[in-house]
Amino acid sequence: MSPEVSDNQLRLIVLAAPSGGGKTTLCDLLLKEFPQVSLSISTTTRTKRPHEIDGVHYHFVAEDEFKRHVVAGDYFAEWAHVHNNLYGTARSTIESAFRRGKHLLFDIDVQGAKSLKAIYPRQTLNIFIHPPSMEVLEGRLRGRKGDTEEAIQGRLKNARDEIAESYWFDYQLINHELDKTYAELREIVQKECHL
Repeated sequence: MSPEVSDNQLRLIVLAAPSGGGKTTLCDLLLKEFPQVSLSISTTTRTKRPHEIDGVHYHFVAEDEFKRHVVAGDYFAEWAHVHNNLYGTARSTIESAFRRGKHLLFDIDVQGAKSLKAIYPRQTLNIFIHPPSMEVLEGRLRGRKGDTEEAIQGRLKNARDEIAESYWFDYQLINHELDKTYAELREIVQKECHL
């Protein structure tokens, strides 16, 4: 059951999925189609990949700086420990989007989705993207090249844990075929955000 919100209320649109589930591609499609939606840029302690740009893909910070913000308690709206790294959303990111009249789109994990729902219960729209099967997901993860076997097994274990938590999401979609999944996602976002 989706939360009731007024027609003019801005939303936090959360897409969560196991690593390799397709949420980043779906986010990109939403952002291209709807200028009223802005992407939330997370802060992370993980190492920047060669193609990534600080402030565009993530805000990259040292672990001690991230932990200082956590201890202070007034910087992050949500944060989580995922795949041996820390990730979080600055409160200022949400406030800035709302000031600009934008819905804010999140490409985050289940822990982050839960945290946002707890803090912004009426504004958060949680959508879980399921892979077609664990076998397909494993194939996608192996196709990325570059992850160790240990990392792949860790991501698969996390995927099973995340899927087990998906029952409390507002909506659940199975990403069998990208075009169909996007059409379903688009319909949900248009209805819930009055776009």
